[in-house]
Order: sequence, then structure tokens, then C-alpha cells
Amino acid sequence: MEQTFEKLRHLQEVLSKRIEIEKEIEEIPKALTVKEELLNRLQKSFIEKNDNKLAAEEELSRLTKLMNDAERSRETSEKRMDEISTQREYEALEREIKMATESEQEYRREIQKVSKTIEVLSEMLTSEEELLNQQKEEINEEKAKIIEMVNEKDTLKNEMISEEKIISQDMNSEILFKFERIIKNKSGLGIVPVVLGVCSGCHMTLPAQFANEVRMGDQILFCPYCSRILFHQETENDNYVADEFDEEVSLSDLIDDDFLLD
Repeated sequence: MEQTFEKLRHLQEVLSKRIEIEKEIEEIPKALTVKEELLNRLQKSFIEKNDNKLAAEEELSRLTKLMNDAERSRETSEKRMDEISTQREYEALEREIKMATESEQEYRREIQKVSKTIEVLSEMLTSEEELLNQQKEEINEEKAKIIEMVNEKDTLKNEMISEEKIISQDMNSEILFKFERIIKNKSGLGIVPVVLGVCSGCHMTLPAQFANEVRMGDQILFCPYCSRILFHQETENDNYVADEFDEEVSLSDLIDDDFLLD
């Protein structure tokens, strides 16, 4: 049985390494995921700004047309000034010219605002496009690195699996399955020693009879508290505890039964 425990301790080392490698393989793409999320946000922002720029350009076109219409209306009214013959006509035409002039000026101010908005958006789009291209390059480089790293980790993982198969030959498959689950859930510790009746994995004191069965070491036993496989580890205090127990038994044998009855 000691040989089995030794195999389990060796297997524990290999399994722990393999499980750690699997975790690393799982973690590797997460850095890429963060960069891809950033790229998606940048693309969304770029699209929104580009849509705003297109809308602003449409608005600029509309305002320019209205301004040109107002300008033509003013010029037409101004040309008619020489044709009028009455004060009333003069006043009416003057109002038309004033209204057309005010509209033309208002449209011009709006055009300036929209033009400024387009200018700002254009600068921002240029900057974000550069950032997008840079981010895409970094992601492509990251993908290449990830493929290389995963391939290396897969090679190591396969080496661990091959070693596991060699170590676990002729071992109970059910125990191996449980052992691997324990190692995954218990920070790499699936087999631990019992020292002075205490499980060194969870530090719980084991029932005396159970601890004695572990000490005998003729079967595979699992800790009732943390489920780890247990084996007995000799210490200097083991003999002292055993001698103390024997001494208590021998002293009790010296007590007369009649004395106990009295």
C-alpha cells in the first residue's frame, strides 16, 4: 500500500502541474478579450461620430441652400427698388429685403456652427481611426502570441497526461477520478498525512478508530471532513502517545473490581 501512496503523491505533483497549465491556457485569451472589447468600443464610438458628421454635412447642405435662397431673394428685392413708384411699395419691399437679410445672416451663423462641428468631428475621426488601426495591429500581434503560447502549453499538458497514464497504470479508475477532482478543488492537495490523529489538509482531529485505520495503512481512506486521501506520517511523539495509552491501560488493570464496587 505504501507503494500506492507513493504513486498518488507523485501523481499529485503531475496532476497539479497539468491543472495549473489548463488554468493558464484558459487565462491566456482574457488579455485579448479586453483588447477586443476596447476595439469594439472604439469602433462604436467611431461609427457614432461618423454618423454625426454625415448628419452635420446634410444639415450644412440644407442651411447653405436656404442661405442661398435668402440671398437671391434679397438681391431680387434690391433690384426692384428702382422700379417702385409709391411709398407703400417702397416700405413693403424694404421689409422684404430686411427679412431676407436677417434670414441670410441667421443661416450664415448656423452654417458657421455646423462647419465647426464638422471640423471637430473630422479631427476626432482622424485620431480615432489611427487608434483603431493601432488597436487592430496589437490584437493581431496578440493573437499570434496566444497561438504560440497555447501550443507550448498544450505540449506541456500532453507531456503531463502521458506521465499521468504511466503513473496511474493498474490503479482504480474511480479513485483516480475522485483524486483529480479533490486536487482541483483543494488547491493541488489530494493526499495529505495524518499527524498525531490530525488531518494536515483541513487540520481536523479524526475519530480515534478512523485514525488508527489510517495508521494501519492497508487501505485507501478519505478524510471525512475535507475528502482528501490520508496516509500516516510517523513522528517522534507517536511512540510517546502509544506508551502513554498503554500505561493508562496497565494501571486500570491493577484496580480491583471489588474496590470499584465499593
